[in-house]
Amino acid sequence: MIQSQRLTELRRPQVLVENQITFAGPGSELSIYDTYRPAERVKLQADQLLYCGMISGRKIMHSHHRTIGEQFLPHESFVMAPGQEVEIDFPGACDNQPTTCLTIEISKERVKTIADRMNQHYQMPQTIGEWEYRPEYLHTHHATATQSLLERMVHVYTENHPDRELMIDLSVTELVVRMLRHQGRELLLGYCAEQPDASGLNTILELIRNGLNQPLDIDMLCQLGCMSRSRLYNEFNRQLGCTPGELQHQLRMEQAAQRLVKGDQITALCFDLGFSNPSHFSRRFKQFYGCSPREYRNRHLTQDLLENHGEK
Repeated sequence: MIQSQRLTELRRPQVLVENQITFAGPGSELSIYDTYRPAERVKLQADQLLYCGMISGRKIMHSHHRTIGEQFLPHESFVMAPGQEVEIDFPGACDNQPTTCLTIEISKERVKTIADRMNQHYQMPQTIGEWEYRPEYLHTHHATATQSLLERMVHVYTENHPDRELMIDLSVTELVVRMLRHQGRELLLGYCAEQPDASGLNTILELIRNGLNQPLDIDMLCQLGCMSRSRLYNEFNRQLGCTPGELQHQLRMEQAAQRLVKGDQITALCFDLGFSNPSHFSRRFKQFYGCSPREYRNRHLTQDLLENHGEK
């Protein structure tokens, strides 16, 4: 993900736990951390919003939001609110396989500016409120699009490009928009579960979420929500930033990931979520998460065994 001669030189370790290199940008800062030794309860705190993406290895995150520590693995993100603190364990770090993650620290003012711009163009339902960063703990399996953005941001921050500051500004905006969209979607879906009859859109969203094994019938959704097709797509674009089909696919993939971590069988999972065959399901899952369902499940289920075996 972060291969370049310059980065290789800069990442030569000065310390063995949380060796850090940092690149400043306008209203933001990108850091890459490498850890070469197992460690426990290493504190991490930031004054501004901190967006973290895992690159390699595994961390165990401890925070007051969870009673037990939880794994943080590649292709996952977590967001720390300004002033929040977590403690981190590095159970599998070693010289030839360091635990590596990146963080992007974004000023509170920058986040608010982006949220204000979204409020000008995409009004949230009054019951939900405005677009704004809500300081709840956020830990999510991010899709390939977000992974590609994080990889692009590493190159933008570390390369001496004449348009570097503008490119950083654009990429930070995209990252914050994705984060706000994710939070807004969760709020809206939660509200729909509580008040499915509050609006036509609520009814439609609740039907999609509860019928992930069913093919999407746009005409039926329009009739159910008392909307034309054009209005249906406009409402989805404005409030969710996607089409009904894209939302259904996102929810299917997220549910698939959750069930794979629990050890569910891939074939049964495929048909439960409405896919016609396991090959089609595996292909769509890999497009979304960057690895096959089997790789995803094994990575979560066998990590402890692999690390314990390596430590013996």
